[in-house]
Amino acid sequence: MKLISWNVNGLRACVKKGFLDYFNEADADIFCVQETKLQEGQIELDLPGYHQYWNYALKKGYSGTAVFTKEKPLSVRYGVRDAETQDEGRIITLEFENFYLVNTYVPNSQRDLARLEYRLQWEDEMFAHLTELEANKPVILCGDLNVAHQEIDLKNPKPNRGNSGFTDEERGKFTSLLEGGFVDSFRHLYPDREEVYSWWSYMNKVRERNIGWRIDYFVVSNKLIPKIKDAEIHCDIMGSDHCPVVLVGNFK
Repeated sequence: MKLISWNVNGLRACVKKGFLDYFNEADADIFCVQETKLQEGQIELDLPGYHQYWNYALKKGYSGTAVFTKEKPLSVRYGVRDAETQDEGRIITLEFENFYLVNTYVPNSQRDLARLEYRLQWEDEMFAHLTELEANKPVILCGDLNVAHQEIDLKNPKPNRGNSGFTDEERGKFTSLLEGGFVDSFRHLYPDREEVYSWWSYMNKVRERNIGWRIDYFVVSNKLIPKIKDAEIHCDIMGSDHCPVVLVGNFK
């Protein structure tokens, strides 16, 4: 199976920049997107062979997630316990025969860390959701997790220490997730690979100089580790300030 996750930072804009060309060429079994930034009826994607599942934010032009899958899931669930996670359209959970897929767009704690407390509460809710699922069958979590876990995961760790996405608190929550029975698939396969990022600021020539962060992930249950074949980051794919990340494995 090939699974792809991409924060498109506005799906309508991304479609104008080649989204469908990449989608069709990639031919993923499951394709997850975050930050769709649209409401129901604002876009119609013709994706033959795919079932489409959308979670829209109540606020127009904000957040939102979607999953396009060749195999119809056994069940689909939107949000988790906290009502606000549903209001912002940040989570879709799909149940398949052998695993759960959770597509998520984790809240940014904001430049001044004004939303850090909410972000940490959200992390606790998500961890409870994942462990509840994992008790039944393995879990594949993907999406923009809005955190660079280790110093190797961003170009300039020292000046960014304590900034949104690289606070000790956010990194600690990611560590707790891994200690709770999950693995970062890319870092598991490539523990020492440097300067491979999934997000770059829109500031002048930042992406050209590869001054980036790796904040988009496939995190899987430990019991799925033997089934992982590869994890990729398609840094050359444009259309968003993020690029697609890929997981390949024998998950059926």
